[in-house]
Amino acid sequence: MSEYDYDLFVIGAGSGGVRAARMAASLGVKVAVAEQSRTGGTCVNLGCVPKKLYVHAAEYASLPSHALGYGWQFQEPQFDWSTLRDNKSALIAESNQRMETMLKNAGAQLIRGRATLCGPHEIRVNEQRYTAERILIATGGHPYRPEFPGNEYLISSNEIFDLNDLPEQMLIIGGGYIACEFAGIFHNLGVKITQIYRGELFLRGFDVEIREKVAAQMRQKGIDLRFNTDVKNIEKTDRDSYSVALSNGQTITTGLILGATGRRPNVTDLGLENTGVSLTPQRAIAVDQYYRTSIPSIFALGDVIDRIQLTPVALAEAMTLIDYLYKDKEKTLDYSLVPTAVFSLPPIACVGLTEEEALQKFSHIDVYTAEFRALKHALTGSQERILMKLLVDRDSQRVIGAHMAGEGAAETVQGIAIALRAGATKQTFDQTVGIHPTSAEEFVTMRTATRSHHNNP
Repeated sequence: MSEYDYDLFVIGAGSGGVRAARMAASLGVKVAVAEQSRTGGTCVNLGCVPKKLYVHAAEYASLPSHALGYGWQFQEPQFDWSTLRDNKSALIAESNQRMETMLKNAGAQLIRGRATLCGPHEIRVNEQRYTAERILIATGGHPYRPEFPGNEYLISSNEIFDLNDLPEQMLIIGGGYIACEFAGIFHNLGVKITQIYRGELFLRGFDVEIREKVAAQMRQKGIDLRFNTDVKNIEKTDRDSYSVALSNGQTITTGLILGATGRRPNVTDLGLENTGVSLTPQRAIAVDQYYRTSIPSIFALGDVIDRIQLTPVALAEAMTLIDYLYKDKEKTLDYSLVPTAVFSLPPIACVGLTEEEALQKFSHIDVYTAEFRALKHALTGSQERILMKLLVDRDSQRVIGAHMAGEGAAETVQGIAIALRAGATKQTFDQTVGIHPTSAEEFVTMRTATRSHHNNP
């Protein structure tokens, strides 16, 4: 009989924690999972799932006007925020229950309450102490609140899904995934949006040409984008209004302010000081390639280690860890060629290197681009355009990056990611027969390079 209460004790029932617990339990490992809030973590409750539902709601806003060119007639559409909000909440509750059932069916025990570490093998939850041979920290992250006078008036992505009413005007601070996605969502739902970002161009880390395309189309749709701009202070002027002083000397009056300036790992009040677990300079939990912390019995994965903050990455990390711990597979996760998408307006998706990154790593690259209006919009009157881009290493002819801005970006690039993972060359793309008429076929019909770069990286 084991000297411990559990073989594996997981702190956090988010995507990574639940996947690790289920996989381990299915192998006969005695597993417990502690969760102080709703199962599913950020993705299910305050991130991917409700966000994508709201993206779909926003997409419906353009359907009546687009359908006119196809012969459809509609009465003036009416949007009811409370219906969307409450239907979303009901679906999330079902998802919470489904995840709890999956844990139970796998044989893992769910313990409700906040877990803190008491030592390398000991955890306390609700004053009850448990011991475990191994402990996995999968506590995720939380929204960062920027520092300036009046920051208490900000709301974060934690609260944005459950507003009582939609404001007439909203200020969004930030230039990442969350800021850009909610700018598009609430613009299409009828809110006047101003988005400010302290840098020269938002969506840092993505391909510059794609970023410029998104900014141009957001402005064309009526979103007020202001770059090289930050907040100095916020003052409440009345019950439903705020005055925001900006770094450029301007002032904005608005009814709601969303702070979307990044996320930080959840490491506070975990009891890490009782174990000696080391943190990185960015205050994420430091781990090696097998997700081992500085303490041999304690492991960590997901947003709390701050490698790539994406749900599919946390799931892959969980599977890699359980294979290592209980299947003796010393396989490590390859973080290159991880595809990602931003459901902005327009949406973008990419896999592999940006043009800027490719220039630093390869001596000669060819850039293939295609920009066009989708056939769908030939009759809608919409001027939306799609931009596609392939980056090719001239020497090996391997495709090293694929990018898309426009409708269907995420669905298209997911397939492209498989090709890049398999080592596809430009010839592979050229020899692939397209599906016509689709937008995606453009990825296999680009024959002439738009430009080439030669340098000595």
